[in-house]
Amino acid sequence: MKHTLIVLSLLLLICGLVHAQALEYRVVFDLTSKDSMEQKSVMRWVKEIRAAHPDAQLEVVMYGKGFEMVMPERSSVAADVKAALKNPNTSFAVCEVAMKNNSVTMSQLFPGIKTVPDGIYEIISKQHEGWGYIKVMH
Repeated sequence: MKHTLIVLSLLLLICGLVHAQALEYRVVFDLTSKDSMEQKSVMRWVKEIRAAHPDAQLEVVMYGKGFEMVMPERSSVAADVKAALKNPNTSFAVCEVAMKNNSVTMSQLFPGIKTVPDGIYEIISKQHEGWGYIKVMH
């Protein structure tokens, strides 16, 4: 009996270690504000994660007024957004409801920005898939 418990404990430990090694680095950022400090914060986090974990999957979801970060005329971090868009593991998703409510069209966004029908649902879906969640605020 004691031998069986030891073997089972070791198997559980090994399974835990294998699972920990297989953990993917996936983060969804929630940006609702047009505040330049918040734009700078999220882009700093994207750059820092990218430097430490090049294969991490990152998505910035923007609703409310957050979409201004990906509008060339309104973004305080335009160069950082353009650079981040070059990485296929980094995406920016704008809520179509927020775009409609603010009379914003795709042509007003940087090329390469995707839209989603509902920003909140996009975040919930990512969390359901096991993505980490970060609310952008300062």
